[in-house]
Amino acid sequence: MAASKTIALFPEASFGAALNCVGIAQELRRLGARPVFICHPGFSGVFAEYGFPEYQLADDTSGAPTDWNDFIARHQDAFRQSPFDQLESYVRPTWDAIVDTAIRVEEPLRQLLSRLKPDAIVLDNVVMFPAIANAGVPWIRVVSCAETEVPDPNVPPYLSGCGERPDTDWEAFAKAYERVTAPAHRRFSAFLADCGLKPLESSNFLSASPWLNLLLAPTIIRHDRQVPLDPRRFVFLDGCVRHEAPYAAPRFASHNDAPLVLTSFGSLGALDVDMMKRMIAVFATLPYRFLVNGGHWRDEYREVPDNVFIDSWFPQPSVVEQARLFIHHGGNNSFCEALYYGVPSLVMPYCWDGHDNATRAAEAGVGRKLDRYGWTDGDLAGAIDDLVSDAVMKSRLKANAKTMQAAAGATRAAEEILKVASNAQELG
Repeated sequence: MAASKTIALFPEASFGAALNCVGIAQELRRLGARPVFICHPGFSGVFAEYGFPEYQLADDTSGAPTDWNDFIARHQDAFRQSPFDQLESYVRPTWDAIVDTAIRVEEPLRQLLSRLKPDAIVLDNVVMFPAIANAGVPWIRVVSCAETEVPDPNVPPYLSGCGERPDTDWEAFAKAYERVTAPAHRRFSAFLADCGLKPLESSNFLSASPWLNLLLAPTIIRHDRQVPLDPRRFVFLDGCVRHEAPYAAPRFASHNDAPLVLTSFGSLGALDVDMMKRMIAVFATLPYRFLVNGGHWRDEYREVPDNVFIDSWFPQPSVVEQARLFIHHGGNNSFCEALYYGVPSLVMPYCWDGHDNATRAAEAGVGRKLDRYGWTDGDLAGAIDDLVSDAVMKSRLKANAKTMQAAAGATRAAEEILKVASNAQELG
């Protein structure tokens, strides 16, 4: 009875979460449900482009939640630091901003949900919104960040970039993370109490859903947990990739028969034009074709080598499918898309769970990690050559891609969500 189900999807204000939810919504629609999107003003039009109804979440004080482009611009110096140093310079202010946004949008979100009357709510975020917990319908958590977001004694601390073997760095980072996030957590706990909810344990801003939790991490990069997650409430999707229109690569002035390499650091990572220009100078010396996502800063690139094409946006899954290498920042959506299509990753992280995914790519043998700034021309060129020519890695990734594609993660997600919505209706 999916046709009668309205499913509200509320992704955080990032393209990774937004586009991950688009993949799920596409399958919900195919199965006969009515998916609708709740979005921050800066994402107006993103979901409508895929044919979904959008409902803007207006801010009740300033007219718009945190402008993340401006936030990233003000904190980009932190991206040259280690994950540990970023705790003070980036993680602390980021959690402050996230909590501020959650508090500000609470009332408009509550009013919007009362009008929409969804049968279930899909929350792809890192923070709880009391209006969702109090909506009277099941809510489903999507973990579209790295698996490290769901803690376990055998899983490295979230955002740390630590390796898989526990050591003193794990403990030091975890203690520092708890200390740094404590002020935001106290404010958030008081906010939850005001809304009639119990506070969460320290350093935690979003609990597991009692109904359903969906995780993207495929088997090939999954951690061996000490405490297995309950399969009745935690479902690993082995990726969750949206459908995009086919992409025809442009004709280059040279190297048209050469392997294709995609470079994209996400909508916010493209901000560092100087670093991108430095990379492009190396690309010009290599026997490959390069597609580069310049984001909003596309027009900053005046001189472009013959084997490089720069645009402000690409239908990423359709491009990754054709690529021999994907150079990215470790965003979980990008990482999973590379794995889904059997493409190695060269991960150059700059913040958040990108550090975790970069480390995991190297550990799992599905790519390499390269410091975003601390590389020489030879380092970058060598990493690209090695990954494009690694036949053993290519074979392993292709086998994994078949497994992930057969798992049909987006379809599985939609089916599980509708199951929850149907069971709740029957119980009601």
